[in-house]
Amino acid sequence: MHARRKSIAAALALGLFTFPVLAADLQPSELLKQAEAEQPAYLETLKTLVAVDTGTGQQQGLARVSEMLVERLEALGAEVTATPATPSAGDNIVGTLKGSGTANFLLMVHYDTVFAEGTAAKRPFHTDEKRAYGPGVADAKGGVAMILHAIKLLQAQQFDGFGTLTVLFNPDEEMGSAGSKKIIAELARKHDYVFSYEPPDKDAVTVATNGINAVMLEVKGKSSHAGSAPEEGRNAIMELAHQLVQLKDLGNPDKGTTVNWTMIKGGEKRNIIPASAAAEADMRYSDLGEYDRVLADAQRIIKDKLIDDTTVELRIDKGRPPLAKNAGSDHLAETARQLYGEIGKNIEPIAMRFGTDAGYAYVPGSDKPAVLETMGVVGAGLHADDEYLELSSIAPRLYLTVAMIKTLSGTNSAR
Repeated sequence: MHARRKSIAAALALGLFTFPVLAADLQPSELLKQAEAEQPAYLETLKTLVAVDTGTGQQQGLARVSEMLVERLEALGAEVTATPATPSAGDNIVGTLKGSGTANFLLMVHYDTVFAEGTAAKRPFHTDEKRAYGPGVADAKGGVAMILHAIKLLQAQQFDGFGTLTVLFNPDEEMGSAGSKKIIAELARKHDYVFSYEPPDKDAVTVATNGINAVMLEVKGKSSHAGSAPEEGRNAIMELAHQLVQLKDLGNPDKGTTVNWTMIKGGEKRNIIPASAAAEADMRYSDLGEYDRVLADAQRIIKDKLIDDTTVELRIDKGRPPLAKNAGSDHLAETARQLYGEIGKNIEPIAMRFGTDAGYAYVPGSDKPAVLETMGVVGAGLHADDEYLELSSIAPRLYLTVAMIKTLSGTNSAR
């Protein structure tokens, strides 16, 4: 483990044990009041996290926040491990709390952002009457703080009715989770419920997310002089253009599948007939059968060539899988709706077009684990200079996590 920075850790730990000990049985309104009282401490934690640049691959900043999070989880009584997220920079941080019950929960979110070094100093954390701002304030450092302070609220109520409560903070979600997808999948399969803390842009929980694949198209032709002997060449760029027009409708709007050609390359010099050309497409899908369907359709289509003696090859490189619509996620969303209703608020289940780490947690064809995404704070402007979170969402979303854990643990203490 890296050397600890005690002053920063102390700042993060502000208010860790400032709550009075309360009975485990609370009415929803009382639990919401507890969450409201927790909001200032939540914001202090968030301010400290946002102050450190943690763009994916920024080893120094990621290490600094990793140390903070390890110390914070240890202060909450968790058994903590931090292991390198190879090939990514930073650590996968796993904290485990043991309870007296049988229901097992995994709470997970990433602590990397998309922003360059120096952004935190350029756009420091600040608030106005309605919102908090800063790089990664919602995506997803707001989710990191949500997990930490929800656990604090559970402990303030002396609640340990869960079996195992596991926390996973990963450092590479923004670049595909190459160094954390394996541990996400392994941990998820050991738990009954997985809550992922990406931010929704309204009061919603997500029951389905898109998978992300890369469609790769390559054409081989023959080079020749473009001025004196163009007829001796086989123009790979022209064949590529032909294929792209043919392949433009690989998506399926009825199933939410999109295939968008976004990158092309080809040719060496203006006076040479190009011998090679290539294109890449972004594929988004939620129906698990769409991978095979798109591949089969594309392989059939590319047989129709414009230029003889060229070769055309297409493949699909699998990326982040979808959280496909399933009964387990729907059940969790309904539980969330009922619990939110008990504090006079509405929350809706949605399907999102983004891909998230929830896809790695989901096990197709299995009831375990049940996965629910966007349990984080409400926010918008993600990946942009005006990223923000809604201050009014902090306490209700803290309430939601605590109430979900208590209810799903088989107790009536959240009601």
